[in-house]
Amino acid sequence: MRRTSARLRLAGAMAVATAIATLGALTTAHGATAETPAPESVTTLSVGTPTGFGAGTTGGAGGSTVTVTNASQFTEAVNRSGALQVRVNGTINLGSMTRVSSNKTIIGVGNNGRITGSGLNVRQASNVIIQNLTFTGSNDDAINIEESTRIWVDHNTLSNAYDGLVDIKRGSDSITVSWNRVTNHDKTMLLGHSDSNGSQDRGKLRVSYHHNWYDGTKQRNPRVRFGNPVHVYNNYYGGVTSYGVASTVEAGVLVEGNYFENVRDPFHLGEGSSPGGSLVARNNHFVNSSTGQTGGSVRSIPYSYSLDNPSSVKSIVMNGAGAGRI
Repeated sequence: MRRTSARLRLAGAMAVATAIATLGALTTAHGATAETPAPESVTTLSVGTPTGFGAGTTGGAGGSTVTVTNASQFTEAVNRSGALQVRVNGTINLGSMTRVSSNKTIIGVGNNGRITGSGLNVRQASNVIIQNLTFTGSNDDAINIEESTRIWVDHNTLSNAYDGLVDIKRGSDSITVSWNRVTNHDKTMLLGHSDSNGSQDRGKLRVSYHHNWYDGTKQRNPRVRFGNPVHVYNNYYGGVTSYGVASTVEAGVLVEGNYFENVRDPFHLGEGSSPGGSLVARNNHFVNSSTGQTGGSVRSIPYSYSLDNPSSVKSIVMNGAGAGRI
């Protein structure tokens, strides 16, 4: 289902408007100081619902809401126990990777939510939504996910990190990465960190990547180990300079309904010292790009989904992906 449909945009706008209407000042009868934002009653702030493997992720829905404007407020909020919705209004300059605990929604306010300096560490957590944020200039990953389940990374703009932009590893599972724009980066999205981690990763690392805009990135869009099936569908690859998708050790990747433009190597088996996995490609659209390498079989996708016409994916994704587009 297209996330940019008029119905979903209207529903999303109403949800955000309802949420914002309930927000109070940071210093109110709750007695909060500028360093401890006041809780604000709200049902949900995230826009839309995840499809794919991350379906059912609700984040901090049902919890209270805080609005944060600096790093100390942000760090305290995202690591707090219990359900919480965190509105990011301004630039949050982090000095190191910041732990995110379970049952959190982290969402940017309009075009104002920015994370710089370092990134988010979603570790040993479940039920987390990261939406409508701009990540740039991390001294590590922009978003690292490990030993975690039910995660939705949606409608963010990510660039220029020291390591990965969205890395998923160490037995993480049931994740959707959707409608993100990634640019100005080398090693974009890693799924599974080591060929020797099969005992933890087999049967897990099931991730849906859909409607993302890989805008002139270099490689790992994504690079996959062990996950089977992994579903890469309806993404736009524009000017990717090394390769798009790599299926390596024991992975099974379905590459479906994507638009590849000016991509010399859209997808292949094996990468570096990692042996080849399996990759099935179908219904992709190629413009000035090779047709890629396939082989082996992939487990059936266990959920229902609708594909956009591959030839329309470029315009759909360019008009809908990234922060500020929900």
